[in-house]
Amino acid sequence: MRILLSRARRALPAAVAVLAAVTALPVAAAAPAVAAPASHTAAVDEDPYIVTVHKDVDPARVAGMVGASPDYVFSTALHGFSARLSPGQVMALRVMPGVESVHEDGGVSSFDPAD
Repeated sequence: MRILLSRARRALPAAVAVLAAVTALPVAAAAPAVAAPASHTAAVDEDPYIVTVHKDVDPARVAGMVGASPDYVFSTALHGFSARLSPGQVMALRVMPGVESVHEDGGVSSFDPAD
């Protein structure tokens, strides 16, 4: 009996360490499964804008200077680009040389609502 108790006392710290490791394993394994939000969903405050630039300025380069990704680059009727912009990007574009205008893109209708 004394031998069994002696062995149990020696094995107890090892059993506790194994139990702690096994208990922590599912938590550690589950942690990487929780993904951080993707960057494109983090920009909730970005609204669509149309930016016009001088004819001698490259619209895509202007967009890149503020970290914007143009949805479309205009070269026929307008010279500029459309992109989803944060408030900080809008402010930076409005003071940038070569930028003619920065307007929030909105719905347009040729019909007035009847009263």
